[in-house]
Amino acid sequence: MGQFQNKVVWITGASSGIGEAVAKAFNAAGATVLVSSRRREELERVKETCAFPEKVHVFPLDLTQASSIETVSNEVLSKFEIDVLFNNGGISQRSLTAETSIDNDRKIFEVNYFGHVQMTKAVLPQMLKRRTGHIVTISSLTGKWGFYLRSAYSASKHALHGFFDSLRMEVEDEGIQVTLVTPGFIATEISKHALDNSGNPTGEMDNNQAQGISSEACANQILAGIAAGKREFGVGGKELRALFLHRYFPKVFRKILKRQAAR
Repeated sequence: MGQFQNKVVWITGASSGIGEAVAKAFNAAGATVLVSSRRREELERVKETCAFPEKVHVFPLDLTQASSIETVSNEVLSKFEIDVLFNNGGISQRSLTAETSIDNDRKIFEVNYFGHVQMTKAVLPQMLKRRTGHIVTISSLTGKWGFYLRSAYSASKHALHGFFDSLRMEVEDEGIQVTLVTPGFIATEISKHALDNSGNPTGEMDNNQAQGISSEACANQILAGIAAGKREFGVGGKELRALFLHRYFPKVFRKILKRQAAR
């Protein structure tokens, strides 16, 4: 992990879960870490619990607000040269397609897709000018296939693959790396914050989520994958076998997936 020493890493969704764990891992590896999310008080807590809090800088922003991203990006880029942009902020869903309002669909896309796209477009010119940089985006296994109660969430993650795979082809010869990370079951509270058909957080932890690997273990896998220069990789436990089945035995995969519990 020595390659992250003195690098500048900007992380969205850094106030909890994977984002918090990744911020701490990069900080422990010697990076200067910029943490962003809506909740300043939680970002300050993350900063104070890092190994080297003096190398953590707090920049609150709201991924659903284009003006917030623009204002904060201008401030950040006037002070730092970004080596790694870590697009992580996101919101999930637990509602049937027929019962999900178009407003909820749009809200999920604003956070999971358009927020990351705007963050990337803000940082990209600086990286292209320097001819160096790494853009890492958190997707999901549901970015590879759909699943019950997650139509908008899955669609937003599929969209990330289309955007960042295309971006990679455009910038890899300019010295910019683009990585997509597809987590499986990670023991975070994302399912508790997932939107129900009324647009409110469910407040319920999925059984699969509760039994997933820790966010710290997830962060270690992520940093190892980034260090290895991988273009796309999964993180998690035994559920990652589904990536193999999906690719090479699609009929078997579909039968297994159909039998899985929605929560």
